[in-house]
Amino acid sequence: MAELPGTDVPGRQPGLPRASQPVTQVAPRRDGTGAGYSTMVEDGFSGWGWFAGGLLGLVGLFQIMTGIVALASSYYTVPARNLAVHASYNTWGWVHLILGIVMLVTGGGLVFGSMVARVVGVAVAALSAIVNLLFMPASPFASTLIIALDVFMIYAITVHGGEPKEAR
Repeated sequence: MAELPGTDVPGRQPGLPRASQPVTQVAPRRDGTGAGYSTMVEDGFSGWGWFAGGLLGLVGLFQIMTGIVALASSYYTVPARNLAVHASYNTWGWVHLILGIVMLVTGGGLVFGSMVARVVGVAVAALSAIVNLLFMPASPFASTLIIALDVFMIYAITVHGGEPKEAR
């Protein structure tokens, strides 16, 4: 690495002897940084907003997959007579498919901090938990997983959902 002439080094006065070790410049630190510092104030990013939106999109994908499985074949599920609501698997498939698409769109709105998406997100997550509770005899593992994610998603939206709007 070539050493710059004395006049080209920032912060050094001409005529002073050169340092024996290479000098590196470090960016100044922020005062008051700590565990409670929000990155939203600095760069417009809210981790919980992105997390809630991504989780809503993920649960939407799970709902779409459950809907496609229910529409494709009853081979993967128990007979319809054991369900809490007596409806055909075509009906259950369309309910899951439509719910999944609405969840994907709402997840995109949550990522950008939309207040409407927060309200719709909580309502859709609650509806998703109810639908999966009713569909649990047909697919117990997937329904339990989706219900747990719905509860966590409602927490993420209601407690941390306002962070994207704080610094604007």
